[in-house]
Amino acid sequence: MSELILQAEIDNPVEFFGPEDKYLNQIKTLYPALKIVVRGNMIKLIGPQNDLKSFEKRFDLLLLYYDKFGKITNKAIEQIMEKEIFPGEDKEGLKDILVYGRQGKYIKAQTPNQKKMVQSIEKNDMLFAIGPAGTGKTYTAVALAVRALKNKEVKKIILTRPAVEAGESLGFLPGDMKDKLDPYLQPLYDALRDMLPTQKLLAYLEDETIEIAPLAYMRGRTLSNAFAILDEAQNASESQLKMFLTRMGKTSKFIITGDITQIDLPRPKSSGLIQVQHILKNIKGIDFIYLNDQDIVRHKLVTKIVNAYLKDQNEK
Repeated sequence: MSELILQAEIDNPVEFFGPEDKYLNQIKTLYPALKIVVRGNMIKLIGPQNDLKSFEKRFDLLLLYYDKFGKITNKAIEQIMEKEIFPGEDKEGLKDILVYGRQGKYIKAQTPNQKKMVQSIEKNDMLFAIGPAGTGKTYTAVALAVRALKNKEVKKIILTRPAVEAGESLGFLPGDMKDKLDPYLQPLYDALRDMLPTQKLLAYLEDETIEIAPLAYMRGRTLSNAFAILDEAQNASESQLKMFLTRMGKTSKFIITGDITQIDLPRPKSSGLIQVQHILKNIKGIDFIYLNDQDIVRHKLVTKIVNAYLKDQNEK
């Protein structure tokens, strides 16, 4: 027998579980092999591991339904907890969802190359996603990491990026270490906030299940049982990138993202992301996905801006 404790972000547990535990009792009948104990927002489950995994996955869907519609119904419980069908969605469509985000948001790969990222990381342990701004490289990578954590494929997520503007010393910036780092790491926080409930995200950050740190802090470590993402890798030198790649431990996945058209290093040609494409291109288990203007999911003007800069560069 295994044990699982879930923390549900529910404003009104009585409304969620029903008067006199009406909905809770219905859920219990669908999982007779599990002992389910509810105390406020905490749910303790004891039973077979397969049943625990199934319950957690479907209960996340039920929370999503409640968040979206503000209520629970017997029919919704039947469809979600028994059949894993989100009301109004076909089951085939659910397979493409990477993470059930906040406020009813589905996190999916939206473009052909984002879908290639999803397929690639299932086959390879290291993936380079290279492309211009707005193509969803980082967002897709973070979604894949959160999915792996939720599915217990890894024990922690490590998110890092080079703090180029401060030369990675950061000492002259005001505030404590967190205050110094946050401006450089904000895009990673933004992605996580879309995908995890606030209290769960804070708990993960507190116990370092999710760790966000500058690239310099990776030196000397071995990252095992982890999903590690190096963002803005175009601003890592060859030695920095080599240092990060060689941190990889057992049962880990690495995704490296970057845009080689926006290099902030004093000597752009020294970018490790440019050089690594030739050095590692033929190694089994490592894949390169190249995103382009067709993958841009921001404002339509971003696509025009990217293409205009590319045209200007080619004309020089």
